[in-house]
Amino acid sequence: MTYAPVNGLELYYEIRGSGRPLVLLHGGLLTIDLNFGPLLEPLAASRQVIAVELQGHGHTADTGRPMTIEALAGDVIALLDHLRITEADLFGFSLGGLVAYAVALSAPSRIGKLIVASADGHRPPGRESVPLDDDRMPTAADFQAMRDAYEALAPDPAHFDEFAAKASAMVHEFPGWTDELRSLQVPTLLIFGDRDFSPLPDVVELFELLPDAQLAVLPGTTHVGVIRRPGEVFALVTPFLDACLRWLLFALSGGCPGSPDRACLPEPRRRHRTGCL
Repeated sequence: MTYAPVNGLELYYEIRGSGRPLVLLHGGLLTIDLNFGPLLEPLAASRQVIAVELQGHGHTADTGRPMTIEALAGDVIALLDHLRITEADLFGFSLGGLVAYAVALSAPSRIGKLIVASADGHRPPGRESVPLDDDRMPTAADFQAMRDAYEALAPDPAHFDEFAAKASAMVHEFPGWTDELRSLQVPTLLIFGDRDFSPLPDVVELFELLPDAQLAVLPGTTHVGVIRRPGEVFALVTPFLDACLRWLLFALSGGCPGSPDRACLPEPRRRHRTGCL
C-alpha cells in the first residue's frame, strides 16, 4: 500500500500503467474499487492511472481537519507535487467531480483535460432545496456496500456514520461556482445519467457555462448507475483523452485532422483549449 504525506494526511493512492497521467477521484463514501474497479485495467493499458482515496475514504484516515472541497483539491495538487507530475488529466465522479473542478480552477496549468461524471458544480440559489425522487437515490444495497467497504478498509471502521454525516454536510453546503466555470478553459467532458441527481435542464445549463465542453447523457441511468456502466463510460472517455494523441500522429505524418483549412500548428490559445501540448 502506498501513501503520500500531504497537508497533514497520509493520502492513499495506487498507480497502474505508464504514459500520460490520469488521476481518478472517487465519489463520496466510495473507494477506488467501488467507483472505478472495472475501469482500472482498461484505462491503464494506455496511460498512467493514479487512483486516489480522499480524506476519510477507503484507506485514507479522517482527521480533525475541516473537510472542504478546496482542501481535498489541495491534497490532489500536493500529491501531484509529491509524484513530481507537472500536468495530468483528471476524472472525477460525484464528490470527486467537484474536487476535479476545484483542482482545475485553482491550478489550471496542471490539468490537461477534465472528465466530470455526475457532479454539477453550478449551484444557483434554490437548487439544493429541490427534493429528489426515490428512484434517483442510492438504494439500501448501495449504502450497505459503502458501509461494508469502509469497515473493511478504513483505519477506524467504527467511524462510518459520523464520517458519512460529515461528508454529506460538506457536499450539500458547498456553494458551487458560476463565473469561475465560465473562465475554465480546460477541455472538459461531462457525463451524466438521465435519472441523475441533477435534472437534465440543470446539466445543460452547466454545459453551456463551460467554454470548452462536451456532454454525454447515459440513458436509463441514475447517479450510482453511472459507475455501473463501465463499458459505456470507457467508450466515452477514451476518444476524449486520446484526441490530442491522434492530432499529434496526424501532425507527425504531415497531415492535418479536421477540415482542410484547419491550421496544423495551432496558436497557443487554441492549443491549450484542445488539450494538446
